Formats: sequence, structure tokens, C-alpha cells
Amino acid sequence: MTLFQTGADPRPLRRILIANRGEIALRVIRACRDEGIESIAVYADADRDAPFVRAADQAFALEGEKPADTYLNADKILAIAARAGADAIHPGYGFLSERADFAQGVMAAGLVWIGPDPQVIEALGDKIEARRIAEQVGAPLVAGSPGPVTGAEALAFAQQHGLPIAIKAAHGGGGRGMKVAWRLEEVEELFDSATREAVSAFGRGECFVEQFLNRPRHIEAQVLADRHGTVKVLGTRDCSLQRRNQKLVEEAPAPFLDPAMTDRILSSARDICARAGYSGAGTVEFLLSENGTLSFLEVNTRLQVEHPVTEETTGIDLVRAMIRVAAGARLTDDTTPAPRGHSIEFRINAEDPARGFLPTPGPITLWEAPSGPGVRMDSGVTTGGAVAANFDSMMAKLIVTGATRAEALARAARALDEFRVEGVASVIPFHKAVLKQADFTIDFRVHTRWIETDFADALAAEMAAHPRVTAPNAAPMLRVAIEIDGKRHELGLPQGLLSALPQGDAPVVPATPADQDTVPAPVAGTLTLWQVADGTDVAEGEVIAVMEAMKMETRVEAPKAGRLEQIAKAGDTLGFDAPLARIV
Repeated sequence: MTLFQTGADPRPLRRILIANRGEIALRVIRACRDEGIESIAVYADADRDAPFVRAADQAFALEGEKPADTYLNADKILAIAARAGADAIHPGYGFLSERADFAQGVMAAGLVWIGPDPQVIEALGDKIEARRIAEQVGAPLVAGSPGPVTGAEALAFAQQHGLPIAIKAAHGGGGRGMKVAWRLEEVEELFDSATREAVSAFGRGECFVEQFLNRPRHIEAQVLADRHGTVKVLGTRDCSLQRRNQKLVEEAPAPFLDPAMTDRILSSARDICARAGYSGAGTVEFLLSENGTLSFLEVNTRLQVEHPVTEETTGIDLVRAMIRVAAGARLTDDTTPAPRGHSIEFRINAEDPARGFLPTPGPITLWEAPSGPGVRMDSGVTTGGAVAANFDSMMAKLIVTGATRAEALARAARALDEFRVEGVASVIPFHKAVLKQADFTIDFRVHTRWIETDFADALAAEMAAHPRVTAPNAAPMLRVAIEIDGKRHELGLPQGLLSALPQGDAPVVPATPADQDTVPAPVAGTLTLWQVADGTDVAEGEVIAVMEAMKMETRVEAPKAGRLEQIAKAGDTLGFDAPLARIV
């Protein structure tokens, strides 16, 4: 299929800075190399030895550990772009990718922004405005608030329209700042949580509410649009397997959709993006209820994590296409290509399925990735690397493709059996368990809450069969590299030594054995706030604190009733099982 019209791009690009990290930074670097373009990486202190840093033509330190000081610091990134002689910036996904002010700053600096225009990011990034655009073109929509609401107004909406309701950050994305309330008594608490999460992730806390479809599938359409008015939809994906509104498994094309529903999704996506004046790669997302109700969800104005399954089923390199569009290339037409085969992506996160998918940052002592026919690995880590607590928990993506969905599933089972990860917990046992479920492999009865509501017993059985594979920090040694007289040497160090090493500016409370009165930290991360005051009497199961790790909030519950004595302070960075408080 010929994607672009023949002829030179109006503004060929020579050197692209990638304002991101991990596997997506490496993915963009590879696309640059295929296009004959130089790549520039930027990196936080924890990423100094990461694969994407080694792969780039140039690499510059951002000098910091936390997202705010590094990949979210627009001034640092623009200064490096000028110093390195970049003529364009690719933002990847997450971080600054959907920040209209950053896109505007890139363009004001005379650089090419590889993404949609800032005003389009602003309009579609505001989910309330995106709903208005969807309504204007006749896209399907459920009831929602006309603008931002307070916690009390969210409760009133739930009382009027019924439960469940979705509480969403108006300027959020990727599942951050989104909560689903199933009971009236939890609406205001979840509203506060969504607001905090939105402020942390996006710098703005406004939230709106809308009806949440019960047991819905999550369907999306991949869009590619040029800067000359042509919008091309590249097919559908299903992203229903989620936990905490974060996707775990995605596939293309979305299976078991009738042609009429597929056409409605594709045409709605095209109309929304055309009305918004979209350009570049983007995704229009929908929810599809079990009774067939379809509703527009949002537009992600960036490349998606799950873009590889669309690449595999269309033969289109989306990252290279984004670069060509930004340089001014014209698409040949607005047709939708017929899918060729079936592709499934499994996110490989450093999370422990046995403990509610809690993040497990730490050193990776073994990384053996699968390969073979139909297997693609988009990875950001290697043996000897580490999963940093300050960033996202995703280590890699396993993408398997076959002529049919059945062949793709068979290849997935083989690839997951080959996959070995040690040193941190991973979701590989979860994926193996999913592939044994007829609800997913045959009947496709999955929905966005299937993991929480239908899957618990199967997952528990799989975890029991692999208890050591998922134990956090199970491996006894950490391998580090040093140079002596210009020669590289690798040494093994006990992991216990890590607690004695400097960990940046934030105070780190090392894990210690807990007595029966101690409330341990359920995850390695930051204590965001105390929900109850020091010295307060608490009930068993009451939420007493909120922790944040790898951009996700975890609520800490009292293991028993008694008087709470705080040990850690809000803002402390804590190790797994570190003492938070005592209840006596």
C-alpha cells in the first residue's frame, strides 16, 4: 500500500530529539535510523546506562531523578535541543506528549513538533471540549456533566443518573486521574483521589463525570492525518483487559465486532479528527457495553503504547509516518486498509499480580526475552538494568502476530513460556493465566473490569504455581559495571547493600521487619498523605494513608482496629514493607 504521495517532503528533517525514555525512546531512535535521521536522547540519572541512551547518536544528561526535574522539564529539554542542533522533537507518549504549551514552545524555538498542532492538543486534551466535538459530528455519547464539577456535584450526578459513574480528569489521559464509583458512599473520596492524581500527573485537577457503561469493552481506532486535511483510519484495536484503568493486553483488529459496529467506530473517529483539524498519529477511544451501546470516550493526541499491533496488521511504521507528516508529506487518500492477520500485545510490567499489581521497582538480575516467528519485542531494559521507582512500571511490550487470532494466541503461549525475568516481579504469570481462559481465547467475554470481577481464582492458581518467579527482589545479587584503566569489569553485590547507597534527595526509609502492631508500606513509593491524624482511633479496613508509586495511587488500609501512631511523614519515600505506622 502506498501511504504517501511521491515527491520530497517540504521540510526534510535531519536531527530529532526524543523527549522520552525507555522502550518508546528506543522505538523512535530506530525509526530515525530507518529514515536516515540522527537521534538525540535525553536521560535522567537512573537511565544513564539504559539501552535507549546507548542507541542514540547523541545523549545528554537531564541531571535529576524525578520526572519534574527531568522528562517533564520543558526548559531543560529545549535548551538541550538548541545545544545539540536538533531541528525537531518527538515526545513519545506520556510526559510532555500531550502538553499544548510544550508543543507551542517547541514551535516557538523554530523546531518541528512531531504531533498535532497545539490548539488541537488543547481542544482534544480537554475532555469536556472533546465531548462537544464528538457531539457536533454525531458520534455516540452517554450522559455526562457539561463541565468540571465538585465532589458534591459528582455525588448529585450519580444520584440523578445512577451508578456506576466515571470520574475523569478533564486534562488527563492514559487512565491517570480516572476513577469509577460503584457506590454512592465512595463518590466523594474517589473524586478527591482522581483530583490528586490529575494534579500529580498533569498539573491540573479539574474533573468531570459521566455515566460508566457496565461491563464494557474498550475499543479504539488508530488515526493518521496529514497537515493538508486528509484523515486516514488504520483500523480498530481492543484494549479491554485492564486493571486500575491501565491496559495490560491489546489486540488488532478488535475481535468479534460486526461490520456495522466497526464502520460506526471508524467513521466516528474520522469525523471527530477531521472536525478538530487533527494531524499526525492519534487514537479515538470508545466504550462498547454488553448490550451493544457504543459511546465516545476520548482522543489521545499522541502515539499509543499499543501502536505496534496496528503496525503489524497494516504494515505501516507509525513512527516513521509521524515524522513524514511533521515534515509536510501528503497522504495518498483516506481509505482504511484491510487488516492482514491478527496481532496481540502484552505489556510486561514490573508489578506483582499476587499483590494487586503493586509496582515492584528494583534491579533486573535476569532478562531473557523470547523470539522466533511472529514475535516482536519492544523493550527498554536488559539484564543488569533496573526499574526506577520514579517512573512507569512498564519494562517492555511483547507483540505476537499470526495469520489468524488462534495462531497469534498459540505464539503468545510459546513466547510467554520462553520469557524469563528475575529480580523484580512481573505480570508474565498473569498473561499466562489469561491465555488459559476461554472467556478471552474463545468466547471473548472480557470487559474492562474482568480482571477484578471474573478472573481472581484463575490468577491465584497461576501465582501459586509460580511463587518464586513473582517474589519482589527474589534474586540475591545485583550486578554492576565499573571501569578501571579504561577496561569494563562486572561485579556482583548483595542486594542488601542497596539500602546503604545514596538514593537522591528524597529520604528513603529502608524496609525493616514489622511486628504485629506495625503497618507496613504495601509498595515501594512515596507517602502522599495521611487520611487520619496521628493518635486517631481507626477501624479495621479503614483507609489511613495514600501512597504513590510509578504514577499509581495505592490506598493503605488499617489491618486492625486501634489507635494510630504515625512513623513515616507525608512526602517520605519508602521501601517495600517499610513501617508506616503502628496501631496499638
